Amino acid sequence: MKFLKDYNKPADLPQKLPVFPLPGALLLPRADLPLNIFEPRYLEMISDALSGERMIGIIQPKDDSDTAERPDLMKVGCAGRITSYAETPDGRMLVTLTGVSRFSIKSELTVETAYRQVVANFKPFAIDLVMDLGAAEVNRPALLTAFKDYLTANNMSADWSEINAASTEVLVNTLSLLAPYPASEKQALLEAPDLKTRADVLVALTEMALSKSFSGKRHKLQ
Repeated sequence: MKFLKDYNKPADLPQKLPVFPLPGALLLPRADLPLNIFEPRYLEMISDALSGERMIGIIQPKDDSDTAERPDLMKVGCAGRITSYAETPDGRMLVTLTGVSRFSIKSELTVETAYRQVVANFKPFAIDLVMDLGAAEVNRPALLTAFKDYLTANNMSADWSEINAASTEVLVNTLSLLAPYPASEKQALLEAPDLKTRADVLVALTEMALSKSFSGKRHKLQ
């Protein structure tokens, strides 16, 4: 991710940001989010981004109804850079966004584009631009135990050599993206003030999910 070196401080990020409202979606710094783009307005957005900053904001709508044409947006999202894309014969675009930094919305712009654009404030999230910041504070064994117990409860497997080799930041953020939790809980993971808090929230959510799956019997994860 050599491009991340271009972003050393919030001022290095674009103030004007196209946004993609996506219910249940979560993007975090230095984590990847694959997208299947087929709506004309978002195909336009990707095309414009590729000819410019290559940056798009992923943000959840407050109303997660698919029928809402212009829903209110949550106040915090995450900007990602387009790091790969491919066009399909049927006119879709397969895109990968790599998270750079969270942002809050200062205001929404009045624009002629079919997609929405905002004035983004990256200053509250300057810590996102520092790789592995706070990793030493994360209870990594508790996180790994939570993940292992979740996989066991759902008859799933994982490549543990790859997991153990991952940095703590990558582990926390990747597991947050993979977690099958409701939109409100995804937003809580996004808005966690630091890596340690995000890891603690992830463990707590996993513990609650396991407790429910065992008919209310508490399943200790730490």
